[in-house]
Amino acid sequence: MSDPAGPVGVRDRSVRPVLPPATLGMLGGGQLGRYFVIAAHELGYRVWVLDPDPDSPAGRIADRHLVAPYDDPAAIDELATGCRAVSTEFENVPADTLRALVARTVVHPSADAVAVAQDRIAEKAFLVDHGLPVGPHTSVAAVEDLDDLADDLFPAILKRARFGYDGKGQAKVADAAEARSAFDGFDRAPCVLERRLPLDRELSVVLARSRWGDVACFATAENRHRDGILDLSMAPAPITPEQDAEARDVAVRIAEALDYVGVLAVELFVSDGRILVNELAPRPHNSGHLTLDATVTSQYEQQVRALCGLPLGSPRPVAAAVMVNLLGDLWPAGGEPPWGAVLGVPDLKLHLYGKVEARPGRKMGHLTVLGDDPGAVAAVAERARRDIGVIDA
Repeated sequence: MSDPAGPVGVRDRSVRPVLPPATLGMLGGGQLGRYFVIAAHELGYRVWVLDPDPDSPAGRIADRHLVAPYDDPAAIDELATGCRAVSTEFENVPADTLRALVARTVVHPSADAVAVAQDRIAEKAFLVDHGLPVGPHTSVAAVEDLDDLADDLFPAILKRARFGYDGKGQAKVADAAEARSAFDGFDRAPCVLERRLPLDRELSVVLARSRWGDVACFATAENRHRDGILDLSMAPAPITPEQDAEARDVAVRIAEALDYVGVLAVELFVSDGRILVNELAPRPHNSGHLTLDATVTSQYEQQVRALCGLPLGSPRPVAAAVMVNLLGDLWPAGGEPPWGAVLGVPDLKLHLYGKVEARPGRKMGHLTVLGDDPGAVAAVAERARRDIGVIDA
Protein backbone atom coordinates (compact mmCIF):
# COMPACT_ATOMS: atom_id res chain seq x y z
CA MET A 1 0.00 0.00 0.00
CA SER A 2 1.68 3.23 -1.10
CA ASP A 3 1.57 6.51 0.81
CA PRO A 4 -0.52 8.97 -1.28
CA ALA A 5 1.89 11.81 -0.59
CA GLY A 6 5.05 9.77 -1.15
CA PRO A 7 8.21 10.60 0.76
CA VAL A 8 7.17 14.09 1.89
CA GLY A 9 4.23 13.01 4.05
CA VAL A 10 0.48 13.23 3.95
CA ARG A 11 -1.47 16.46 4.25
CA ASP A 12 -4.97 15.00 3.79
CA ARG A 13 -6.30 14.06 7.23
CA SER A 14 -8.93 11.88 5.59
CA VAL A 15 -6.22 9.37 4.63
CA ARG A 16 -6.83 6.32 6.77
CA PRO A 17 -4.18 5.51 9.38
CA VAL A 18 -2.42 2.17 9.62
CA LEU A 19 -4.15 0.48 12.55
CA PRO A 20 -3.28 -2.59 14.64
CA PRO A 21 -2.86 -5.49 14.14
CA ALA A 22 -1.06 -4.42 10.93
CA THR A 23 2.55 -5.46 10.39
CA LEU A 24 5.21 -2.74 10.56
CA GLY A 25 8.82 -2.93 9.36
CA MET A 26 11.98 -1.72 11.11
CA LEU A 27 15.29 -1.24 9.33
CA GLY A 28 17.89 -1.89 12.02
CA GLY A 29 18.02 -4.27 14.94
CA GLY A 30 19.80 -2.34 17.70
CA GLN A 31 18.40 -1.01 20.94
CA LEU A 32 16.48 1.80 19.25
CA GLY A 33 14.80 -0.76 17.01
CA ARG A 34 14.15 -2.97 20.04
CA TYR A 35 12.22 -0.24 21.82
CA PHE A 36 10.26 0.45 18.63
CA VAL A 37 9.26 -3.22 18.57
CA ILE A 38 8.19 -3.06 22.22
CA ALA A 39 6.15 0.13 21.67
CA ALA A 40 4.51 -1.30 18.54
CA HIS A 41 3.67 -4.57 20.31
CA GLU A 42 2.08 -2.64 23.19
CA LEU A 43 -0.16 -0.88 20.66
CA GLY A 44 -1.10 -4.21 19.08
CA TYR A 45 1.05 -4.18 15.93
CA ARG A 46 3.26 -6.94 14.59
CA VAL A 47 6.83 -6.03 13.58
CA TRP A 48 9.34 -7.41 11.11
CA VAL A 49 12.98 -6.38 11.56
CA LEU A 50 15.63 -6.31 8.83
CA ASP A 51 19.15 -6.54 10.25
CA PRO A 52 22.17 -8.61 9.15
CA ASP A 53 23.05 -9.62 12.73
CA PRO A 54 21.25 -12.86 13.70
CA ASP A 55 21.58 -11.84 17.38
CA SER A 56 20.34 -8.27 17.00
CA PRO A 57 18.39 -7.07 20.07
CA ALA A 58 15.36 -6.01 18.03
CA GLY A 59 15.39 -9.07 15.81
CA ARG A 60 15.29 -11.38 18.82
CA ILE A 61 11.91 -10.02 19.98
CA ALA A 62 10.35 -9.22 16.59
CA ASP A 63 7.58 -11.27 15.04
CA ARG A 64 9.96 -11.94 12.16
CA HIS A 65 13.66 -11.23 11.71
CA LEU A 66 14.98 -10.94 8.16
CA VAL A 67 18.71 -11.62 8.50
CA ALA A 68 20.12 -9.86 5.45
CA PRO A 69 22.01 -6.73 4.39
CA TYR A 70 19.99 -3.51 4.20
CA ASP A 71 20.36 -3.39 0.42
CA ASP A 72 19.39 -7.03 -0.18
CA PRO A 73 16.74 -6.99 -2.97
CA ALA A 74 14.91 -10.09 -1.75
CA ALA A 75 14.67 -8.79 1.82
CA ILE A 76 13.51 -5.37 0.63
CA ASP A 77 10.85 -7.08 -1.48
CA GLU A 78 9.65 -9.09 1.52
CA LEU A 79 9.39 -5.95 3.66
CA ALA A 80 7.51 -4.09 0.95
CA THR A 81 5.11 -6.99 0.48
CA GLY A 82 4.53 -7.88 4.13
CA CYS A 83 4.63 -4.51 5.95
CA ARG A 84 2.06 -1.74 5.85
CA ALA A 85 4.62 0.85 6.96
CA VAL A 86 8.40 0.90 7.47
CA SER A 87 10.74 3.07 9.55
CA THR A 88 14.43 3.06 10.44
CA GLU A 89 16.44 3.15 13.66
CA PHE A 90 19.62 4.68 12.24
CA GLU A 91 20.63 7.08 9.52
CA ASN A 92 23.06 4.89 7.62
CA VAL A 93 20.45 2.66 6.02
CA PRO A 94 21.00 3.23 2.28
CA ALA A 95 18.69 5.98 1.07
CA ASP A 96 18.14 3.88 -2.08
CA THR A 97 16.59 1.18 0.13
CA LEU A 98 14.09 3.71 1.47
CA ARG A 99 13.32 4.89 -2.06
CA ALA A 100 12.72 1.31 -3.21
CA LEU A 101 10.34 0.73 -0.29
CA VAL A 102 8.39 3.98 -0.60
CA ALA A 103 7.21 2.99 -4.08
CA ARG A 104 5.29 0.12 -2.49
CA THR A 105 4.54 0.94 1.14
CA VAL A 106 4.46 3.80 3.66
CA VAL A 107 7.96 4.91 4.68
CA HIS A 108 8.86 7.55 7.28
CA PRO A 109 11.17 9.37 7.59
CA SER A 110 11.65 10.02 3.89
CA ALA A 111 14.72 9.01 1.93
CA ASP A 112 15.41 12.67 1.19
CA ALA A 113 15.40 13.62 4.88
CA VAL A 114 17.62 10.68 5.82
CA ALA A 115 20.02 11.51 2.97
CA VAL A 116 20.61 14.98 4.45
CA ALA A 117 21.51 13.55 7.86
CA GLN A 118 23.66 10.75 6.39
CA ASP A 119 26.28 13.16 5.10
CA ARG A 120 27.80 15.96 7.18
CA ILE A 121 28.58 18.00 4.08
CA ALA A 122 24.96 17.83 2.91
CA GLU A 123 23.78 18.48 6.47
CA LYS A 124 25.89 21.61 6.90
CA ALA A 125 24.79 22.91 3.51
CA PHE A 126 21.13 22.31 4.41
CA LEU A 127 21.50 24.19 7.69
CA VAL A 128 23.29 27.14 6.09
CA ASP A 129 20.81 27.29 3.21
CA HIS A 130 17.93 27.54 5.69
CA GLY A 131 19.55 30.21 7.83
CA LEU A 132 20.03 27.95 10.83
CA PRO A 133 22.83 28.69 13.32
CA VAL A 134 26.02 26.63 12.88
CA GLY A 135 29.63 27.09 13.91
CA PRO A 136 32.47 27.98 11.52
CA HIS A 137 33.32 25.07 9.22
CA THR A 138 34.46 24.09 5.74
CA SER A 139 33.99 21.05 3.53
CA VAL A 140 37.02 18.95 2.62
CA ALA A 141 36.62 16.84 -0.51
CA ALA A 142 40.30 16.89 -1.56
CA VAL A 143 43.61 17.65 0.13
CA GLU A 144 43.76 20.96 -1.76
CA ASP A 145 40.73 22.12 0.25
CA LEU A 146 43.05 22.29 3.27
CA ASP A 147 45.30 24.88 1.63
CA ASP A 148 45.05 28.55 2.56
CA LEU A 149 42.57 28.04 5.40
CA ALA A 150 41.98 30.93 7.75
CA ASP A 151 43.98 30.64 10.97
CA ASP A 152 40.88 31.34 13.05
CA LEU A 153 39.34 28.03 11.90
CA PHE A 154 41.81 26.27 14.20
CA PRO A 155 41.96 24.46 16.54
CA ALA A 156 39.39 22.26 14.83
CA ILE A 157 37.86 18.81 14.52
CA LEU A 158 38.04 16.92 11.24
CA LYS A 159 35.01 14.65 10.83
CA ARG A 160 34.34 12.11 8.12
CA ALA A 161 31.26 13.16 6.18
CA ARG A 162 29.72 9.68 6.41
CA PHE A 163 29.60 6.76 8.85
CA GLY A 164 31.06 8.56 11.85
CA TYR A 165 29.33 8.31 15.24
CA ASP A 166 30.15 8.09 18.96
CA GLY A 167 33.46 9.86 18.35
CA LYS A 168 34.52 7.52 15.53
CA GLY A 169 35.81 9.05 12.30
CA GLN A 170 36.87 12.24 14.08
CA ALA A 171 40.24 13.80 14.83
CA LYS A 172 41.22 16.90 16.78
CA VAL A 173 43.66 19.02 14.77
CA ALA A 174 45.63 22.09 15.82
CA ASP A 175 46.54 23.41 12.38
CA ALA A 176 46.40 22.70 8.64
CA ALA A 177 49.35 20.29 8.79
CA GLU A 178 47.59 18.12 11.37
CA ALA A 179 44.39 18.35 9.35
CA ARG A 180 46.20 17.03 6.25
CA SER A 181 47.65 14.15 8.28
CA ALA A 182 44.22 13.27 9.69
CA PHE A 183 42.68 13.52 6.21
CA ASP A 184 45.24 11.01 4.95
CA GLY A 185 44.39 8.80 7.93
CA PHE A 186 40.76 8.84 6.81
CA ASP A 187 41.90 7.63 3.35
CA ARG A 188 41.00 11.08 2.01
CA ALA A 189 37.30 10.36 2.35
CA PRO A 190 35.14 13.53 2.22
CA CYS A 191 35.16 15.37 5.55
CA VAL A 192 33.97 18.48 7.34
CA LEU A 193 36.44 20.62 9.27
CA GLU A 194 34.75 22.36 12.22
CA ARG A 195 36.25 24.94 14.53
CA ARG A 196 36.46 23.68 18.12
CA LEU A 197 34.17 25.91 20.11
CA PRO A 198 34.17 26.84 23.79
CA LEU A 199 31.13 24.95 25.07
CA ASP A 200 28.84 26.12 27.86
CA ARG A 201 26.61 23.06 27.43
CA GLU A 202 25.57 20.40 24.95
CA LEU A 203 21.83 19.99 24.42
CA SER A 204 19.42 17.90 22.43
CA VAL A 205 15.82 18.43 21.42
CA VAL A 206 13.91 15.29 20.49
CA LEU A 207 10.62 15.89 18.72
CA ALA A 208 7.96 14.02 16.82
CA ARG A 209 6.27 15.41 13.70
CA SER A 210 3.14 13.92 12.17
CA ARG A 211 2.10 13.55 8.55
CA TRP A 212 0.03 16.71 8.96
CA GLY A 213 2.81 18.84 10.39
CA ASP A 214 1.80 18.60 14.04
CA VAL A 215 4.88 18.76 16.28
CA ALA A 216 5.43 17.50 19.84
CA CYS A 217 8.74 18.43 21.49
CA PHE A 218 10.07 16.57 24.49
CA ALA A 219 11.81 18.52 27.25
CA THR A 220 15.19 19.84 26.17
CA ALA A 221 17.97 17.64 27.59
CA GLU A 222 21.51 18.51 28.61
CA ASN A 223 24.06 15.90 27.55
CA ARG A 224 27.51 15.02 28.86
CA HIS A 225 29.94 12.94 26.80
CA ARG A 226 33.01 10.83 27.55
CA ASP A 227 35.38 9.94 24.69
CA GLY A 228 32.78 11.08 22.17
CA ILE A 229 30.05 8.78 23.55
CA LEU A 230 27.02 10.04 25.45
CA ASP A 231 27.56 9.42 29.16
CA LEU A 232 24.65 11.17 30.84
CA SER A 233 21.52 13.13 29.91
CA MET A 234 19.29 15.20 32.16
CA ALA A 235 15.88 16.70 31.52
CA PRO A 236 14.81 19.36 31.95
CA ALA A 237 18.13 20.95 31.01
CA PRO A 238 19.35 23.64 33.44
CA ILE A 239 19.09 26.46 30.91
CA THR A 240 17.23 29.76 30.75
CA PRO A 241 13.66 29.88 29.41
CA GLU A 242 14.97 31.93 26.50
CA GLN A 243 17.58 29.31 25.60
CA ASP A 244 14.98 26.56 25.90
CA ALA A 245 12.59 28.40 23.60
CA GLU A 246 15.36 29.03 21.06
CA ALA A 247 16.52 25.40 21.11
CA ARG A 248 12.98 24.17 20.49
CA ASP A 249 12.40 26.78 17.79
CA VAL A 250 15.55 25.73 15.92
CA ALA A 251 14.57 22.05 16.12
CA VAL A 252 11.05 22.71 14.83
CA ARG A 253 12.38 24.87 11.98
CA ILE A 254 14.64 21.99 10.94
CA ALA A 255 11.79 19.47 11.02
CA GLU A 256 9.59 21.76 8.97
CA ALA A 257 12.33 22.51 6.43
CA LEU A 258 12.86 18.76 5.95
CA ASP A 259 9.08 18.18 5.84
CA TYR A 260 9.99 15.51 8.35
CA VAL A 261 7.65 12.75 9.52
CA GLY A 262 8.74 10.68 12.51
CA VAL A 263 11.05 11.25 15.46
CA LEU A 264 13.96 13.64 14.94
CA ALA A 265 16.77 14.57 17.34
CA VAL A 266 18.64 17.84 16.98
CA GLU A 267 21.96 18.03 18.83
CA LEU A 268 22.94 21.55 19.84
CA PHE A 269 25.87 23.43 21.32
CA VAL A 270 25.59 26.40 23.65
CA SER A 271 28.75 28.40 22.97
CA ASP A 272 29.26 31.78 24.63
CA GLY A 273 25.51 31.83 25.20
CA ARG A 274 24.66 31.14 21.52
CA ILE A 275 22.60 28.15 20.37
CA LEU A 276 24.32 26.36 17.46
CA VAL A 277 23.30 23.19 15.64
CA ASN A 278 25.81 20.36 15.94
CA GLU A 279 24.12 17.56 13.99
CA LEU A 280 20.84 15.81 13.22
CA ALA A 281 19.68 12.27 13.96
CA PRO A 282 16.67 11.22 11.84
CA ARG A 283 15.45 8.70 14.43
CA PRO A 284 14.98 8.28 18.17
CA HIS A 285 18.02 9.38 20.13
CA ASN A 286 20.11 8.04 23.00
CA SER A 287 19.23 11.12 25.08
CA GLY A 288 15.56 10.33 24.45
CA HIS A 289 15.80 7.11 26.46
CA LEU A 290 14.58 9.33 29.30
CA THR A 291 11.15 9.35 27.72
CA LEU A 292 10.65 5.64 28.40
CA ASP A 293 10.11 6.46 32.07
CA ALA A 294 9.77 10.23 32.40
CA THR A 295 7.07 11.28 29.91
CA VAL A 296 3.46 10.40 29.16
CA THR A 297 4.46 9.11 25.71
CA SER A 298 7.91 7.74 24.87
CA GLN A 299 9.88 8.70 21.77
CA TYR A 300 9.36 5.15 20.51
CA GLU A 301 5.60 5.26 20.79
CA GLN A 302 5.73 8.62 19.00
CA GLN A 303 7.74 6.94 16.24
CA VAL A 304 5.02 4.31 15.84
CA ARG A 305 2.28 6.92 15.91
CA ALA A 306 3.93 9.20 13.34
CA LEU A 307 4.71 6.26 11.05
CA CYS A 308 1.15 4.95 11.16
CA GLY A 309 -0.64 8.27 10.80
CA LEU A 310 -2.01 8.27 14.35
CA PRO A 311 -2.32 11.45 16.43
CA LEU A 312 0.84 12.16 18.39
CA GLY A 313 0.84 11.40 22.10
CA SER A 314 1.57 13.89 24.85
CA PRO A 315 5.28 14.60 25.43
CA ARG A 316 4.48 15.97 28.91
CA PRO A 317 7.10 15.06 31.51
CA VAL A 318 5.89 13.28 34.63
CA ALA A 319 9.20 13.66 36.48
CA ALA A 320 12.65 15.18 36.26
CA ALA A 321 15.07 12.54 35.02
CA VAL A 322 18.74 11.70 34.57
CA MET A 323 19.82 8.90 32.24
CA VAL A 324 23.22 7.19 32.52
CA ASN A 325 24.60 5.10 29.66
CA LEU A 326 25.99 1.67 30.54
CA LEU A 327 28.84 0.74 28.22
CA GLY A 328 30.52 -2.60 27.71
CA ASP A 329 33.54 -1.37 29.69
CA LEU A 330 31.54 -2.13 32.87
CA TRP A 331 31.32 -5.85 32.14
CA PRO A 332 34.11 -7.87 33.78
CA ALA A 333 35.49 -10.84 31.85
CA GLY A 334 33.03 -13.67 32.23
CA GLY A 335 30.81 -11.73 34.61
CA GLU A 336 28.21 -9.01 35.09
CA PRO A 337 28.28 -5.58 36.70
CA PRO A 338 27.02 -5.33 40.31
CA TRP A 339 23.34 -4.91 39.50
CA GLY A 340 22.39 -5.23 43.16
CA ALA A 341 24.05 -1.88 43.79
CA VAL A 342 21.35 -0.07 41.79
CA LEU A 343 18.30 -2.34 41.74
CA GLY A 344 17.56 -1.39 45.33
CA VAL A 345 17.18 2.32 44.48
CA PRO A 346 13.39 2.88 44.44
CA ASP A 347 13.31 5.71 41.88
CA LEU A 348 15.76 4.08 39.47
CA LYS A 349 14.86 2.15 36.31
CA LEU A 350 17.40 -0.28 34.82
CA HIS A 351 17.23 -1.09 31.10
CA LEU A 352 19.44 -3.75 29.50
CA TYR A 353 19.38 -4.25 25.75
CA GLY A 354 19.97 -8.00 25.50
CA LYS A 355 23.19 -7.74 23.51
CA VAL A 356 25.09 -11.01 23.37
CA GLU A 357 28.61 -9.59 23.69
CA ALA A 358 29.90 -6.73 25.81
CA ARG A 359 32.68 -4.68 24.21
CA PRO A 360 34.39 -1.46 25.34
CA GLY A 361 32.38 1.53 24.15
CA ARG A 362 29.37 -0.59 23.18
CA LYS A 363 26.02 0.62 24.54
CA MET A 364 24.71 -2.28 26.61
CA GLY A 365 21.98 -0.55 28.57
CA HIS A 366 21.10 2.51 30.60
CA LEU A 367 19.63 3.50 33.92
CA THR A 368 17.24 6.35 34.59
CA VAL A 369 16.65 8.07 37.91
CA LEU A 370 13.35 9.92 38.41
CA GLY A 371 12.13 12.47 40.94
CA ASP A 372 10.54 15.84 41.60
CA ASP A 373 13.73 17.78 42.37
CA PRO A 374 16.27 17.90 39.50
CA GLY A 375 19.19 18.47 41.87
CA ALA A 376 18.29 15.48 44.04
CA VAL A 377 17.76 13.32 40.95
CA ALA A 378 21.20 14.27 39.64
CA ALA A 379 22.81 13.40 42.97
CA VAL A 380 21.17 9.95 43.05
CA ALA A 381 22.20 9.32 39.44
CA GLU A 382 25.81 10.26 40.16
CA ARG A 383 25.88 7.91 43.14
CA ALA A 384 24.34 5.09 41.10
CA ARG A 385 26.81 5.77 38.32
CA ARG A 386 29.73 5.29 40.74
CA ASP A 387 28.15 2.27 42.42
CA ILE A 388 27.74 0.48 39.10
CA GLY A 389 31.41 1.05 38.34
CA VAL A 390 31.57 4.05 35.98
CA ILE A 391 34.96 5.67 36.53
CA ASP A 392 35.64 9.19 35.28
CA ALA A 393 38.82 9.59 33.27
